[in-house]
Order: sequence, then structure tokens, then C-alpha cells
Amino acid sequence: MAHLFLVKDIAFQAGLSTATVDRVLNGRPGVRRQTEMRVKAAIAELEKQQPGAMGSGRMLAIDIVMETPQRFSDAVRAAFEAEMATFLPGIFRCRFHFAEVMKPAELVQLLDRIRLRGTHGIVLKAPDVAEVAAAVARADAAGIPVVTLVTDLPNSARIAYAGADNRAAGETAAYLIGEFLGSDGGGKVLVTLSSGRFRGEEEREIGFRRVIRAHYPDIGITEISEGHGTDVATGTLATAALAADPAINAVYSIGGGNRAVLAAFDMAERPVRVFVAHDLDADNRALLAARRIGFVLHHDLKTDARSAFRAIMSRATALPRAVTPSLSSVEIVTPYNMPAAD
Repeated sequence: MAHLFLVKDIAFQAGLSTATVDRVLNGRPGVRRQTEMRVKAAIAELEKQQPGAMGSGRMLAIDIVMETPQRFSDAVRAAFEAEMATFLPGIFRCRFHFAEVMKPAELVQLLDRIRLRGTHGIVLKAPDVAEVAAAVARADAAGIPVVTLVTDLPNSARIAYAGADNRAAGETAAYLIGEFLGSDGGGKVLVTLSSGRFRGEEEREIGFRRVIRAHYPDIGITEISEGHGTDVATGTLATAALAADPAINAVYSIGGGNRAVLAAFDMAERPVRVFVAHDLDADNRALLAARRIGFVLHHDLKTDARSAFRAIMSRATALPRAVTPSLSSVEIVTPYNMPAAD
């Protein structure tokens, strides 16, 4: 397995011991296929990150941990990789830990493993539950800064939050849907959450319900949750909701799975009067271009990556005053102002 990197660097990137990496690189027996794939993936990540690291000074290695659908983790990975090279000479090297669904115990085990192995910082998208907050506290006590990404853990020891104002985003969605349905005979909105465990999604829903209740009281709301943003589970929940309530004619998608939600409407032969979604991932770009959804509430993930890097750098370099990231601005994207893909 050809490579230009030190065994210790590959081991750090793969989350394996140097002895295990050495066995893989030298083709020794007794190595599982999954372990071999992890080593290959680590080398591929190092190769992508190498150009930015050439000629740099101190290297800061950080871990990005997320429970999220792959379509969103792909967008986050691209944003962080794009921003890494802008921080010379304090170059960052990122190791990504993504899963579409993780039990809290699995997430805590991963965070503890990263803490014990060592890292310069953790960027975390995780449920707001006590077990995770406790793991963040252990990382902080070990001198490892944690920055929350797109969904916050405000009652934890995290040093900063990088993301948008989720409550304002929910209020914006309510305004768009309320103005549209208010002039179109009213109706009922299907609000989809990936899980009620995420603070960011909860804040979007609170903002949405507040504005609907205050300004559009004739519009009803039906909520589905725990589809984890995956198409199969979200589609099943949406199909059941449509069968139970013939008044549903709009969607506010907080948690994703939008292709599956639209398929449920198609199967029920029901129109969608207005559909508001979040994030310009690949799926939403295609759906927006095809006019299947009307609006996407988007914030720049590169800005979030930059904020996270700066917060971690301020701790790692012992700056006299910590950097407090500003919230990302929320942009209303339509088929007519969709920015070009990176």
C-alpha cells in the first residue's frame, strides 16, 4: 500500500494503533477487511489534506463527530476541507466520524475514545442529552475544546457554537408558509424532524409554531419525528401522516428526507402547496431546480467551519481572549437565486 506518510500520522487519522497500521501496510495476516479499509480511507484523507499542509507551521489535528444523514455530512466534509487551507501556518488536519444514526452510548464511547487518544479539538453535532454533555465535560477537563456545530449543547462545557440562529430560521419558514397558505385558503403543515433529541431542530420548531400561532392561527400543524432524516423511515412516517389527515397540503422539513416526503405525497395523489426545506445539499439542489420544493433556508457551512477552526485555534494557541463565533446568516434560496455548487 503506497504512501508518503508516517505510520503514526496514518494511525491518528484512522483511529487505530501504530501496530495495527504497520500490519496493514506490510500485508501481514490477521487483519480484518474493515481495518484495511479504514487505513486506506485514512491515507486518502491525508492525501487530500497534504497540499494545504505543505510548508505550514504547527499542525492542529481535530475530530469532527456527527450524527446526521450522509447527504448533510457530505456537505459538511466539503466545507471543512475547503476551509482548512485558509489557516496557514496553523494548519488543521481533520478526521471525520459520521454516522446516520448513533445511540447515545455509542456516541459517548466515541467521544471518550477520542479524548483518551488525544486531539486538539472536537467539532460536534450531537443530541442534547445528559450523557453527551457529560462526555463533553470530560473532554473539556482534559484540555480538549469542543465546538458544537449547527445544533447546540448550551448546558454543556462546549466553548462555542458554530451555526445559524435556528429559532429565527423556524420563524422565517413560518412566514413563508403562512403568507403562501394565507392567500391560498389555508391548510395544514407537515413538520418533519429527524429527532426531537436535537436542540437545533427543537428551536426551529419552536420558532415556527410561535409565528404560526401568533400570525396565522387558521393554519394547522402535524408533526412527525424520529425518522433520523433517512428516506425509508421518514417516508413511512409521512405516508402514515397523510393517510390520517387529508388536510395536510404543505411541508416544513426540518430534518430532511425530502425525496421520501414528496414520494409520499405522490403516492397519495396529493398536491404540496408549498414546501420549505433546510440546507443546499445535493438532494435539495436537485429538488429545488426541478421545482419540487419552493424554498431552501440555507446558511454557509464554510462560515461555520471557519468559526469552529477559530474557536479551537484560540484555545490551542492560548490567546488571551477566546473567540466567540457569530451566528451564520440564513438565506432564502429559490430556483432563481440558487448559488453555484462548489
